[in-house]
Amino acid sequence: MGHGLVMAVSSNDVYSFTKPTRESITLLAGLGVEGDVHAGVTVKHRSRVAQDPTRPNLRQVHLIHRELFDEVAEEGFEVAPGQLGENVTTEGIDLLGLPTGAVLRFGEDAVVEVTGLRNPCLQIDGFQQGLLKQLVSRDASGKLLLKGGIMGVVRQGGTIRPGDAISVTLPPEPHVPLERV
Repeated sequence: MGHGLVMAVSSNDVYSFTKPTRESITLLAGLGVEGDVHAGVTVKHRSRVAQDPTRPNLRQVHLIHRELFDEVAEEGFEVAPGQLGENVTTEGIDLLGLPTGAVLRFGEDAVVEVTGLRNPCLQIDGFQQGLLKQLVSRDASGKLLLKGGIMGVVRQGGTIRPGDAISVTLPPEPHVPLERV
């Protein structure tokens, strides 16, 4: 189990790489962020829709850890909440280290189940040239490392605001590492 904080929340009702920050967002069970272009029961990300529009939406909520912004700043990149398209910017939780099926509770009501890793795309270099290389790399053994955040589905709706506490509940072992979704 772990604990963290919501640093920022973002949503956008049109397809755009970045999402403006908001005072709050409302999660809708089984759908995602109310009013966000990626909310829905079936896939909404354009690349996924092109492949198969009937697939379940495992990318209802996108989360990124604020600590990533510090990491890329060391390489000369300036990134703020919402600019990488995330809905929730967290602090104090190793999002990338969570297993598939981990449950995040935001404040009193909202619950998101982690489904996998975000697959960083070429749009990131359109935002800031060279940033994609910071979010996709390989470890010493050659394993692909994706640092663009995690995705999840809304299990219980509720409103999320900056400053809300986040608690983490891990699924039963054996834990399944996160894969791209």
